[in-house]
Amino acid sequence: MYWADDIVQQIKTRYKDKISKKEPIIIRDEKTASGRVHVGSLRGVAIHGLVSELLTEQGINNKYLFEINDFDPMDGIPTYLDQEKYKQYLGMPLNNVPSPDGKAKNFAEYYGQEFVQVIKELGFTPEIYRSSEVYKSGKYNDVIRIALDNAEKIREIYKRVSGSQRDDKWYPVQIICENCGKVSTTKITSWDGKEVSYTCADLEWTNGCNHTGKVAPFDGKAKLPWKVEWPAKFRVFGVDVEGGGKDHSTRGGAREVADAISREVFQTDPPLNIPYEFFNVGGKKMSSSKGAGTSSREMADLLPPHLLRLLLLQRQPQRVIDFIPDGDTVPILFDSYDKLAASYFKGENEDEKRTFAVMHPGSLAEFLKSRFLPRFSQIAYMVQMPHIDVVKEVEKEKGQALTDFDIKEINLRKEYAKKWLDTYAPEDYKFDLKQQVPEPAKNLSSEQKQALKQILEYVQSKDKLDGQELHTKLHEIRKSLTIEPKAYFEALYLSFLGKESGPKAGWFFSVLDKKFVEKRLDEITKS
Repeated sequence: MYWADDIVQQIKTRYKDKISKKEPIIIRDEKTASGRVHVGSLRGVAIHGLVSELLTEQGINNKYLFEINDFDPMDGIPTYLDQEKYKQYLGMPLNNVPSPDGKAKNFAEYYGQEFVQVIKELGFTPEIYRSSEVYKSGKYNDVIRIALDNAEKIREIYKRVSGSQRDDKWYPVQIICENCGKVSTTKITSWDGKEVSYTCADLEWTNGCNHTGKVAPFDGKAKLPWKVEWPAKFRVFGVDVEGGGKDHSTRGGAREVADAISREVFQTDPPLNIPYEFFNVGGKKMSSSKGAGTSSREMADLLPPHLLRLLLLQRQPQRVIDFIPDGDTVPILFDSYDKLAASYFKGENEDEKRTFAVMHPGSLAEFLKSRFLPRFSQIAYMVQMPHIDVVKEVEKEKGQALTDFDIKEINLRKEYAKKWLDTYAPEDYKFDLKQQVPEPAKNLSSEQKQALKQILEYVQSKDKLDGQELHTKLHEIRKSLTIEPKAYFEALYLSFLGKESGPKAGWFFSVLDKKFVEKRLDEITKS
């Protein structure tokens, strides 16, 4: 069973009464817009989004809520921004920090809107809302009052569940300072059931203003800390399904604390949890505020939506996604897609068919139409040769006329191959066909030249070159000689590219102009 179908089955069992009453299953996820949103954040979006899609597919009423958290404080400055300019805003809610471009409504909106656009491109359709709007609307007023009334109980839960000690005067709410506008620097000193007294003092990483005040902590004037805010959202939105990164779901982690507060303080059953592993880029977990890793926008520009969905959703949530854009991960991803497509179009392997089908909702459904899928790596090589008509070469490979949809697929792969080559592709995939004999090729050994001479004789004996036949012949010639494989193929690549490696030799030389190949090999073997 495809992993998402299993989660849907759990939902149907757990919430069967609610479903029978046609009440919507509430699915929720969020992202703090503290900087350029890294691609790892898309994993939660995709997991929750797919669950929503599959519930809808089965006729189960549901609502997918996605929060742009713009009310968290700025607790770090992204490395790609002016540190001095933003230093003064450390500790302020993100929605009160100026936008980097001076045009967006605020800092969080600038980065949040970019992320929302990527979500839409991937075909997910959550209801987007902002955290600040919920606070200011008064929807959190009751849970703020409950949290303040139960401060002692929350301190006890922190200690019991996570081992975290809070002093006897700690309150689970922070005020936005009426004087300096910071929230990280404030500390409540008392609560009388209507108003709180507070102070604003320096922290190690940002300065307070030493203001003291008294205020009713409602309607956006205060904020709950994360481990209390999370279960407050469970209650306020009536959340049924909400997962989180595995770091939150460890023993004593934020989710266990949140679940305990949800049950014991807010009197609410926690939602079904879907713990998921990290999305690593090059083996490293990423951070929005630190600017580490590849952003969601950059990844959405690098891969077409259905391929990015595949990357995010083909593995079970409990498995790590390790993506290396400057390695061969992109060609391998396209190959994986092509394998699933073959199963889908041929009606083979039910799990692969299901995986392929869920990659193409709504506007992406056109890609469920059968078409010829040339290997991405081959397209990446061909687009680097101006004399090659890529469409004609693919038509030769297919062995029959291309359909309009075949051509559309070829053009799509050409577009994304060029993007990859311009940004992340490793040197092994890049080449520059040299119009003159490269300098390194002038120093080949006599053994290498003898091998090239035999290749030349074979090329001259053919009216035209076939990639597979040439591949086979190149290996036959190599085996007939005493030359080492490395030196043999290096001689070929040095002669045409000026480098020791390159694309698959048989195919590569078969698509070059035959007279050009003969001339180059003749020049080198006679030098």
